[in-house]
Amino acid sequence: MIEIGRLEASDRGEWEKLFAGYNEFYGRELTAEMADRAWSEFQADTRMHALGAKLDGALVGLAHFLVHPSTTSADCCYLQDLFTAPAARGMGAARALIAAVTDRARARGCARVYWSTRTSNTTARRLYDRVAEDRGFMLYQIGLEP
Repeated sequence: MIEIGRLEASDRGEWEKLFAGYNEFYGRELTAEMADRAWSEFQADTRMHALGAKLDGALVGLAHFLVHPSTTSADCCYLQDLFTAPAARGMGAARALIAAVTDRARARGCARVYWSTRTSNTTARRLYDRVAEDRGFMLYQIGLEP
C-alpha cells in the first residue's frame, strides 16, 4: 500500500536519488548545491513543499510544489516536480502524490493545481489525462542562468 507524507530527515538519501533520476529524465544534472537548497526549503516547508510516496517503508516517489498568488483567482498550486522510481511505476504512487498535493492545495484555499510535462512524456500523460484537464496551453521559457 502506498503511503504519502512529508519527507523526514531520514529520507534525504533516497530522496536525492529520486530527485537525481527526475533531473536526469529531463536532461539536467542535480548539483550538490541545488539538492542542498531544495532539501533545506522542503524541511522548512514554508515557500516550497515536498511529499514522498512510500511503499513498504521505502521512498519510491516525490512531489515538489509551491503556492503562489494569481491575478485572476485565489492562490494557485504549482506541482513543479513529480517522479516515481521506475520499479514502482504503475503501482499508484504518482496518482496518490497528485491527490495529496491537491488535498493540501484545497486546504489552503487554492483555486487550482497545475503542472507541465513534455509532450513526449506519453507514459505520464496517460495518468495526467485521467486525473486532470489538458487546457491546451503551451509552456514558453527564457533561461536566465549564465
